[in-house]
Amino acid sequence: MSSVKRFIAGVTCPRCAAMDRIRAWEQNGIRYRECVSCDFFEQLPIEDDAAPELTTRVNQVRDEQKVQDVQPVRILDPGKKK
Repeated sequence: MSSVKRFIAGVTCPRCAAMDRIRAWEQNGIRYRECVSCDFFEQLPIEDDAAPELTTRVNQVRDEQKVQDVQPVRILDPGKKK
């Protein structure tokens, strides 16, 4: 159940033909689409046999434990000897 509204890149509105103005979200088993430029609004039932959403960097929950420790880099001066 997702209520985050996301813009769909490259999609044109079926009513006003404006590009990149459609945003979509899902709520309570229904997929919604709306245009922010005109009054277009659409709702579609989500089918159970539909393919799941592809995993991307945008829709993943950030795991703070995956962040690696940062270590400083020492730059050596080739002219100096120890």
